[in-house]
Amino acid sequence: MTLFPQLKEYLQKDQSVALAMVVRGPAELLGVKALIPAEGQPAGPLLETPWGESILQDARQLMAERTSATRRYPPLPADGEEIQVFFDVHRPSPRLIIVGGVHIASDLIHFAKPLGFSTYLVDPRTAFASPERFPHADHLLQRWPDEALPEIGLTRESSVVVVTHDPKLDDPALLVALPSPVGYVGALGSPKTHAQRVKRLLESGLTQAQIDRLHAPIGLDLGGRTPAEIALSIMAEIVAVRNGMVGS
Repeated sequence: MTLFPQLKEYLQKDQSVALAMVVRGPAELLGVKALIPAEGQPAGPLLETPWGESILQDARQLMAERTSATRRYPPLPADGEEIQVFFDVHRPSPRLIIVGGVHIASDLIHFAKPLGFSTYLVDPRTAFASPERFPHADHLLQRWPDEALPEIGLTRESSVVVVTHDPKLDDPALLVALPSPVGYVGALGSPKTHAQRVKRLLESGLTQAQIDRLHAPIGLDLGGRTPAEIALSIMAEIVAVRNGMVGS
């Protein structure tokens, strides 16, 4: 059973996946593999062995830690030889998707790029989402967010930040992002603005559990007031969520 076509498919879709392979142990097990995606059905004969459940757990832990590693498993009672499994973890570059070509978006891109994020700026207003204003963005989409976000593709490696203060742009973005598997969704706005936003999102069909995923007020409380300081607090929160330090 070859798993490489499936591995290639996950990589082409920019999805996290781990390829597990026995590298030491009984001769009949050497090279036996399993493919464990972050989103999707695990496959491979290695999962049918007595260590299958432990291998699944270790693969998911290593994907969360974004690292490859070797793990050892105890021998079976009838066999005195342990096995060692190498987990080759593939995680795509994280994506920062910013809805709204406002000033804070420029600072967000400046902070995100050294952290390895691919950056997307989404705004249908050509005067805002222009190459002159955002020459440092990796991708510039002059589209409505409910069209652009599905086109980009929302995975666990994606973070969506909504910064327009305009419900005509913010709400369509949140209606797509909050039910999706993205790792982080945040929106600018005061407590009063957020309360009105929650009411609209509920009326539009989102559940309270989906709305509870939204980080608002957005960003870690660093006491900042300038656009650059707010952008720094947002990126700090995104990194904290990715590292399991703040709830997603």
